[in-house]
Amino acid sequence: MEHYGKDNTRFYMKLNKAKREAILGAVFLMGLSAIGPGFLTQTTVFTQELGANFAFVIFISILLDIGAQLNIWRIITVSNRRGQDIANEIVPGLGIAVSLIVALGGLAFNVGNIAGTGLGLEVMTGIPIKLAAVISAAIAIGIFLFKEAGHIMDKFVQYAGILLILLIVYVAAKSSPPVAEAAKRTLAPQHFDKGVILAIVTLVGGSVGGYITFSGAHRLLDAGVHGAKMVAPVSKASLMGIGVTGIIRVALFLAVLGVVSQGAQLLASNPVASVFEQASGQTGYFIFGLVMWAAAISSVVGAAYTSVTFLRIFSPKVAQLQNKLIILMIVVSTVIFITVGRPVQTLIIAGTLNGLVLPLTLGPMLIAAYKKSIVGTYKHPKWQAAFGGVVVLVMAYLSVYTLYEFILNI
Repeated sequence: MEHYGKDNTRFYMKLNKAKREAILGAVFLMGLSAIGPGFLTQTTVFTQELGANFAFVIFISILLDIGAQLNIWRIITVSNRRGQDIANEIVPGLGIAVSLIVALGGLAFNVGNIAGTGLGLEVMTGIPIKLAAVISAAIAIGIFLFKEAGHIMDKFVQYAGILLILLIVYVAAKSSPPVAEAAKRTLAPQHFDKGVILAIVTLVGGSVGGYITFSGAHRLLDAGVHGAKMVAPVSKASLMGIGVTGIIRVALFLAVLGVVSQGAQLLASNPVASVFEQASGQTGYFIFGLVMWAAAISSVVGAAYTSVTFLRIFSPKVAQLQNKLIILMIVVSTVIFITVGRPVQTLIIAGTLNGLVLPLTLGPMLIAAYKKSIVGTYKHPKWQAAFGGVVVLVMAYLSVYTLYEFILNI
């Protein structure tokens, strides 16, 4: 029988310290996996284009994120099976295909994340960007050289997340944004057109697309957090993970809105740096470097870790070699950045295909939620399944649209 407990807080506190820390680590791992260089630029550009109306886009995207995360975290932890294993059981071979897409897509994204660490450290210290990227990669690799890598990773992403929130909230306050207008447009946008729709599906893809939505849930399994009795704390953790991403997204949106609403022009080559510099001068520019570095290196860790957890479907030895494979992925990403400067065409295609991961895994997972052979006696809420179904349709549309546009531009 599913067990929620009469007092969820008391139940959470009864968990041993390691599991409580793992749950909190999963919250920040998921939240920060979504916050890389692309996240920062994406939020800045959309705010510049849509103004206060972007508040509505953020609101809708958070609702869709909740629909995806609540379902995925619950079903993965209740069944004690990873996303690719569930997909493979519902549609034989699907889990293998998804794992390949995630691994290749994660590698492609990590090249960009490594570049982001180099840029951030260069801004802060003046070190050449490629050397800065190597130093950052070495720091990320250092986490996985220890036996207790999972615990160290949990702490690392927690501190990085807190740092990001504090820094971006500070810049937002300095930019004096029109908060009342933003609040008004959260539920009443001035227009609802193709640009708004594209922004919504792009944000959802960036927040819970690809490997991101599975990072926290897979971390929970590695930490031994699973079973129907864990539904309440896991559900709360999934919402907290979305909350971390949402708080940073809203703070950055307000920072950009404050700058552009005063008529400032952002540099097309680096719009995020422009926001921070115009909001707080040279101090703001340094903060930009620190924010870029923290966001990028946490994404390096999240992408490498989650991508390798998907490779477990190919061999039991992957679990034994997990830390070494994570290090290998970080090394390969760094080498590609240093030698090529950007992902090669194959990796760009893989990154595009990564958008297919969410509908390909969430869809079968919603079916699995009602199969006793997978979830036992657990009863999955029908409203959550319906909510998840909406997310599947939206993300399927995004994937088809993205692939169509890619083919047209070849």
